[in-house]
This record gives sequence, structure tokens and C-alpha cells, in this order.
Amino acid sequence: MISPQPVTDLMWAHWKTRTLLSAVELGVFTALADGPLPAAELCARTGLHPGPAPDFLDALVALGLLDRSGDRYAGTPEALEYLDAGRPATYLGASFLSRGPGLADDLVAVLRTGRASHGGRDGRDFYTGTYATQASTGAFQRDMTALSIGSARAVAERFPWRRYRTVVDVGCAEGAVPGWVLRRHPHLTAVGFDLPPARPGFEAYMERLGVADRAAFRPGDFFEDELPRADVVVLGHVLHNWSEPEKLTLLRKAYAALPPGGAVLIHETLIDDERRSNAVGLILSLIMHAEVPGGFDYTGAQGLDWLRGTGFREARVEHLDGPEYLLVGIK
Repeated sequence: MISPQPVTDLMWAHWKTRTLLSAVELGVFTALADGPLPAAELCARTGLHPGPAPDFLDALVALGLLDRSGDRYAGTPEALEYLDAGRPATYLGASFLSRGPGLADDLVAVLRTGRASHGGRDGRDFYTGTYATQASTGAFQRDMTALSIGSARAVAERFPWRRYRTVVDVGCAEGAVPGWVLRRHPHLTAVGFDLPPARPGFEAYMERLGVADRAAFRPGDFFEDELPRADVVVLGHVLHNWSEPEKLTLLRKAYAALPPGGAVLIHETLIDDERRSNAVGLILSLIMHAEVPGGFDYTGAQGLDWLRGTGFREARVEHLDGPEYLLVGIK
């Protein structure tokens, strides 16, 4: 017998996501921020009807987002860290709820035509539109933090920061990486480098993390301007937005901004070298095809070749968190 499970698992994945989003919208995890609650009290605080509530709450238990003891429910550590609206430094719920229909609906057209659904000549047109208003800029920055926060916290712990004093995050968005690195390493200072509309979101996020006194925002266009000089240059979910020639241009600019012994840190959802197992990396590459003309994700082996080809004397790949990996180049 051939099991349908590989197909039905994907069908149920949609419903698991809908269950999570419903819990975020109802404020379940925020209601549990101060500790466990009886089911009746949790229903009262979130507006849950008592009919479907037991199945809904127990589904969240099965998904690893709630714990249950008797009739009392508590958020798991991961759910409380990232889905409690009262923790603005780590809250990801706003990003999840802002993801409406559209991109997935466009995918068939992208696959048929090979053209990005948002049109434009290249990724620069995409970012001109994305940064056109304060609302769209803020939504994009929150999405980037949701995508990067696991990597940011892992990089803060695992990279040998004691050897360095300064860091610049190129295309910083809210600045998840420098924010968490500064929070962990008080000897460091950081610059966030991005288009001018990113400044308010970056500065607000640094304030929330308590590191604003050691972080500065510098406006600029990383294709038009030289990168700020620093001991470490971070490119987080930046290279995959661009064509291969543009990727190489950015790596050469990073090399030029570093002193001898300096490091470039590239965190991305790398595709596995055999292109067989990391579905998230491949799906994210499809999203790039849909959003930005010329953009695509890549394997660790490709990234290492690009680093060596642009002058870096040492290059390595490290796993960070979930599907996220770190490419390190040493000048």
C-alpha cells in the first residue's frame, strides 16, 4: 500500500497554521503571560466559546504551544517568548497576522511566466515600493525580525565576538542581529545600514532591547554607497534578494569594508547542497522568484565559492537555528 501521508501531512499543515494564527489573534498566549489559568478563566479573557474551546486549547497542547495540568493551561516557554504581545522585544505575532493572501495566490503565475509578480526591473523597484510608506516599511521590518530572530540569538551566542569591537548590519531592517549581539556583548558597538525609511523601526527596536546607546543608524543604498567600515559586516537575508552578479558585488563591498582579519557573517535559509531535504530553503527561493526579479536562494557550497572568489581567505558554513545557516568569511 502506498500511504497518502506525505500529501495529507501538507494539507494538515495548513490547519495547524490556522490554529496558531487564531490563538495569536485571540490573545491566548498574552492571557497566559502571568501564569497558568483554568480553562473557564482563559475562555473569559480571550472570548473563546466554551463549546469548541476544549478541542482548540488541546490542539494547541498537541502543537507544543500550551501545556495542560488538570483543567489549567499554561503557555510553553517558546510560545510565551515569541507570542506574548507583552514582550515587544521578541513578539512575532504581529508579523504572522499581517501576512494576508496574495503571494501564494501569485505563485502559479510566477511558475508559468518566470516573472516576479510585483513587476519592476529588479529588486530595487521592489524595495522602493516596500519602503514607500511608514506602514509598509514597518510591516516589512517586523517580517524580517520574525525571519531572523532565531539566527540573531544564535549568532550572539556562538560567534567569537570577543575578538571584535564593531559591527555593521547591512540592510538591517529593525536590526535583530546587532540588537541581540549588543545585548549579549557589552563591549561592542553597532551600525545599522539601510534605506532612510528604516530608521524609526531600527531605533525603536534598539530601545526595546536596551542597547540604543551603543547602536547608530546610518542611511544609505548598499549598491550606490560604500558600506560603513567595521570589524564585522552582517548580511542577513540580503544576498538572496539579488542576482548572482549583484550578490558578488555586495560581497566585494563587504570585503572592502573590513580590516585584515575582519569577518563577514551571512545568515540565510540555505538550500542543502543536494537540494533534496531543506524544503523551507527551496520554498523561500520560490518566494524570492515571486517577489524580486533575479532573486534566488542558494546552497552552502555556492556561498563558499562566492566568498573565496571575492577574496576571503577562510570560509565556512555553520548551522544556526531551524533551517537557518551562517556563512562566515574571514578577510
